[in-house]
Amino acid sequence: MRLAESQSSGGTGQTRRGWCAWRCPALLVAGYRSNPSAVELTPEKFNQYLKEEGLDAVAALRARRNQTEAKAREIFSRCAKTLVLSGPPKEKQQDRALGFTLELVAERNPYAIATSGEVPFRLTYEGRPLAGALVVAMNRLNPSEKLSARTDNQGRVRFRLKQTGMWLVKAVHMVPAPAESDAEWASYWASLTFELKQQ
Repeated sequence: MRLAESQSSGGTGQTRRGWCAWRCPALLVAGYRSNPSAVELTPEKFNQYLKEEGLDAVAALRARRNQTEAKAREIFSRCAKTLVLSGPPKEKQQDRALGFTLELVAERNPYAIATSGEVPFRLTYEGRPLAGALVVAMNRLNPSEKLSARTDNQGRVRFRLKQTGMWLVKAVHMVPAPAESDAEWASYWASLTFELKQQ
């Protein structure tokens, strides 16, 4: 089984490939954490971004500071994971934390549920449960039909996944940026993907 393959020119004009073969039954957890990237957004785009990602506390703070109509400088980092099933699904197979700053963990093997089964997810920031964060789940076949919920005090949400296909579960958390970063905000984009097939 091929776990992952990537291609990158790396600015050299040459294509590089990487892949991993796996022959044992397992739930494979692959992750990617990026270095921070800087971006500057207009007031309109930044305010819309805050609204779409449920970052109400940041929007409220900007309003108190009279910054709603000001542009924003941000550094963002990706904390991406994917779950790949090798062999038949088993309930005891588990996702696990990889130590990302912001991380989503499926607390039940999504491949082991029947269609319309409920999957609990937990969101952590710096290893601790993150309460009140907006988590969104979407299927690639119907990306406009999103499921969304805010995490409870234990950082948990539950989604009933009614459709097969590729699922993306995501969340964004934003905090004031370090002084040396030359930015106002630092955001972390957590995602978890998996593909459900008809059982």
